[in-house]
This record gives sequence, structure tokens and C-alpha cells, in this order.
Amino acid sequence: MPPFTVLHVCMGNICRSPMAERLLALAVRERLTRRAEDPARAEELVYSHSAGTGGWHAGEEMNPPAARQVIGRGGDVEGFAARKLRSDHIDAADLVLTATADQQEYVVALRPDAAARTFVLGEFGRLLAAVDPTALPPGDATPEAVYARGVALVAAAHDVRLGASALPTDDLDDPWGRGDQCFSRVADEIEETVHPLAGALLP
Repeated sequence: MPPFTVLHVCMGNICRSPMAERLLALAVRERLTRRAEDPARAEELVYSHSAGTGGWHAGEEMNPPAARQVIGRGGDVEGFAARKLRSDHIDAADLVLTATADQQEYVVALRPDAAARTFVLGEFGRLLAAVDPTALPPGDATPEAVYARGVALVAAAHDVRLGASALPTDDLDDPWGRGDQCFSRVADEIEETVHPLAGALLP
């Protein structure tokens, strides 16, 4: 059911997954603007949220250097609070994007039936390039159309993936405790997937 829901997962939910959550939301707003649609409708079409495999930081704000990356790229960090991943988060997601292969395994161990819609973020970005967009449902900017296109996109990416594993280079480095340069590189890598994803959902 709409909206198309993307769950981003990392370890503590204060660096990588919050950046992915907010940068995807920003990318969707930018796509709507480019289509001369109201960007305020973004959450009606795509719900981007996140959680961590551990609950150490539950209730905390985004790590400051991560927040700087989101704000510096035009996004917002308002209202963010870290939380621990629960099974119902996975159940409600149409697409689960993890920062690393270890976290992908954690999600699938928790919810084996989510395997076909759970990917390492970098892996999903690679697979997107191999999906034929003309085989997807129409790309209209309505909740129902974006949902149908998103579900078909995930299924197509899973079909492309069959028999292949994620690559070590698909993992996002953990920038926790490192400098702004590291956070900037990780945010760039996140954008390499979330921008094509937004473009595929809203061509």
C-alpha cells in the first residue's frame, strides 16, 4: 500500500542510515520540482525512514557531521531521533537498504521473508543500472503509481541479483568518530544510489 516505503539500516542509526533517509527524501523532492510538481507531496509518494541494529543511541539526534552533510546538500534534519530496528519496521518496508552486508544478513535473519527486498545500498545502486525502466509501470506522480513502480523496481533488481552476492565495495564505511572528509565521501556514495532510485521512481 502507498506510500512506497524505504527503510535504511545501519548500526547505531546516527550516521549512515539517517543520511540515507534524509538524502533520499531530498532527492524525491528534487525530482518533483524538476517535474514541476509540488515537492511538499514527497512524503505522500515515498516514505524514507531508518533504524539501527543496535539501540545504544536511541532517542539521539543525528551525529553532527552527518547532519552537516544533509543540511549542506539542501536537506533537513528536523525531527530526527535514532531508534532500534524492530521486526515491524521491516514488515512495513517495500525496500530495505542496509549500509553493509553484515546488516543485510541481520535484517534477513530477523525477517527471512524480507530477503527479496533487502539489499546493501551500494549493491542496489549497481543493480538499478541493469534494470530496464521501460519494463516498469508508468511513472506518474501519484501515490499508487509510485508504489506500483517501486515494487516492480525492487522485484526487477532482485531478479538481476539472483545468484550474485554483494561486493565488499558495496559497503558504506562507518564514518563514526572520523572527520568531515570521511562523512562527505560516505554521503557522496549514498547519493550515488538514492539519486538514481528517486529518478527511477519519478522519471
